[in-house]
Amino acid sequence: MAKDHGPTIKDDDKYEALRDEGMSKQKAARIANTPDAGKKGGRASNYEDRTKQELYDEAKQVGLEGRSKMSKSELIEALRNN
Repeated sequence: MAKDHGPTIKDDDKYEALRDEGMSKQKAARIANTPDAGKKGGRASNYEDRTKQELYDEAKQVGLEGRSKMSKSELIEALRNN
């Protein structure tokens, strides 16, 4: 049974598995908290097709710091590498 990581992590088992694979805490939390992360199908639109506001909102949800000063390309880079 997975350790309870508190209310900020919605899927503790998935979070622990991702951390065991070497992912950062932020990235593992982001994936574990995405309701459809385990589903296949690639339904998410490309970052380049999204507006800066949509990217900003996702960065806020993920908890990226400094997002208010980032350009669209910087937001894309931060979301991909975090």
